[in-house]
Amino acid sequence: MGAPIRSGNIGRPTETMRLIISTFVGVVVGFFLGISFPTITLTKINLPSSIFPSIDLTYIEDKYSGLSTQALLNAWTTLKSGSYNDTKVYPLLLLLFSLFIIWIPTNPRGAERLPPDIIESQSDFYLRRLWGIPSEDLTIKPKYLVTFTVGINQKKNIDKAVRKFSENFTILLFHYDGRTSEWEEFEWSKRAIHMSARKQTKWWYAKRFLHPDIVAAYDYIFIWDEDLGLDNFNAEKYIKLARKHGLEISQPGLQQNSELTWEMTKKRDDSEVHKKTKERNGWCGDPHLPPCAAFVEIMAPVFSRDAWRCVWYMIQNDLVHGWGLDFALRKCVEPAHEKIGVIDGQWIVHQGVPTLGSQGKADAGRSPWQGVRERCNREWAIFQDRLKNAEKTYLEAAGIDASSLESDNQKRIRE
Repeated sequence: MGAPIRSGNIGRPTETMRLIISTFVGVVVGFFLGISFPTITLTKINLPSSIFPSIDLTYIEDKYSGLSTQALLNAWTTLKSGSYNDTKVYPLLLLLFSLFIIWIPTNPRGAERLPPDIIESQSDFYLRRLWGIPSEDLTIKPKYLVTFTVGINQKKNIDKAVRKFSENFTILLFHYDGRTSEWEEFEWSKRAIHMSARKQTKWWYAKRFLHPDIVAAYDYIFIWDEDLGLDNFNAEKYIKLARKHGLEISQPGLQQNSELTWEMTKKRDDSEVHKKTKERNGWCGDPHLPPCAAFVEIMAPVFSRDAWRCVWYMIQNDLVHGWGLDFALRKCVEPAHEKIGVIDGQWIVHQGVPTLGSQGKADAGRSPWQGVRERCNREWAIFQDRLKNAEKTYLEAAGIDASSLESDNQKRIRE
């Protein structure tokens, strides 16, 4: 007697084969159906948030040039109607499901396929352990960042300077001479961040390593030179004064026996903060413009988080000395003559040691520092022209008279 056979076992292979054949035919028919429609370029179609996020159809067209937008629209209509048995659109439905179950146009560029909750768009310079639980790595999160661009010859001065900053500060050293291991003698060096690239300036480093999203954890960012005397300086008290007087961009006053270039940066004995000054004859056509107001030097600037986000974008990639930047800082805060100032209550000394100048190249009988100074002046002129032309282009496109751009205290000074 033969073994009994259940009727259900006979039908299953037939149904499976039918599904395979239908899918194959659907792929073929869907392909020819897609190329038979004329291509219609649509910018974007917004789908119900309960099913899909906003889908950028131009992206699909670019990646899958053989598919027409009309074919994709047909597939979407079928999906909404619940008619899943139409083999003509089945392959396109699979494409939509596989590629665009997650597509968030408001995510950072390149991260549109990620769910928003997994995206980390910002970082910091906090040092972490190689072991243990990540949430327990940090006993303290520094609120401020201080950077010095240094060479080994200024090691003792930087050691004294760094000791003026508490554990509330992340210490970041940019080494322009490549000598990093020789700083290990200092205990604080073990918690500092060291970056090294030979013969580079602090603005070269700042543009490449201090992107606003990298330093977003810090309320204030100090970007300082190495030849500063900080004997009379307290960093925590400085921050309190900056907040008290609403300064988004600031610098400490320079003691009067310092090497001074501008009257604005000179320390005053009768105030905590000053925001304007009188300069040489003819230099202050507009008393609200640099160098008479809304001005600090690039030697020892301190930026709030929001101000730095603007300033970083203004730093030019190829102009490494930053000359002229101090005259343009006012573009990043409003009103600039109120939010940029010099803090007299905490002052420093500018020692005027031309250490970076020695990193230049001797040429045609000229010393290395002469070539560096020539480059600084050239960059100042280039930056001034770029900024003026950019503003002029924008204003003219908006139908606004740009002739007022010609009046600038900076022009008088450079002449």
